[in-house]
Amino acid sequence: MHRTVIEPGRADRHYWRDLWTYRSLFGFLAWRDVLVRYKQTVIGIAWSVLRPLLTLGAMALIGWLFGSDVPEGVPRLILVAAATLPWTFFSTAMSEAAGSLIANSNLLTKVYFPRLIVPASTIIVCLIDFFISLVILLVLMAIYRFQPGPEMLFLPLFLLLAMVTALGLGVFIAALNVRYRDFRYVVPFLVQFGLYVSPVAFTSSDVLDHPNVPEAVKWLYAMNPMVGVIDGFRWCLLGGASPIIMPGFTVSVAISLVFLIVGLRYFRRTERSFADVI
Repeated sequence: MHRTVIEPGRADRHYWRDLWTYRSLFGFLAWRDVLVRYKQTVIGIAWSVLRPLLTLGAMALIGWLFGSDVPEGVPRLILVAAATLPWTFFSTAMSEAAGSLIANSNLLTKVYFPRLIVPASTIIVCLIDFFISLVILLVLMAIYRFQPGPEMLFLPLFLLLAMVTALGLGVFIAALNVRYRDFRYVVPFLVQFGLYVSPVAFTSSDVLDHPNVPEAVKWLYAMNPMVGVIDGFRWCLLGGASPIIMPGFTVSVAISLVFLIVGLRYFRRTERSFADVI
């Protein structure tokens, strides 16, 4: 017989256990988002190929126009593709997580479940696009006959770092978005701005090793959490041709973890009021 226990503070004490208890809802939301992701679009799932290809072409052109350095023996398209891959995943996952609570407002006002399931499920769905984009990169490597080294084995760690960064920022903005709808306009600006200040069209050595760049600008650059993610992806895929610059990488990873902790704490603190405010 199923027994329901209602007692003060139970939801808070067993919050993380409830996430596991409601794992079927997590799977349902993720599968539903997969089914409707490209519904009523003309080219359907082809968008998951076209979007990274357009970003790749634009960033490669910008890097070529501004004369950014390309490591010896690495084609520019592969250099840019190794950065476009994590950037596209992060920007899509963060944006969809940020708007997920508003998009599921009807569900939030009807039943209790850990609200964290909603933004987290959108990030899992974005992994599908990531793996499709990874195929594009592998095709480019085959065309240029570029063979990755053993560093490729560390790629899942940096994918996890990209997920942590997207989840931290996504849940923080999602919680803010419930009360302040201004953030629906802020997120597209952040994504567009972040693309140009992240090492997608250029490399971190263009900034961190350049003698004419002020130290303050280098610190600001390193505080971009996507610097660590993209540098890590490039190191995994290009090996020694794109080494990780440790001081900037360490700062960037630390900022990602801070975003995750702050994002989760703010989300948990405001979660109870979602159903009343949304």
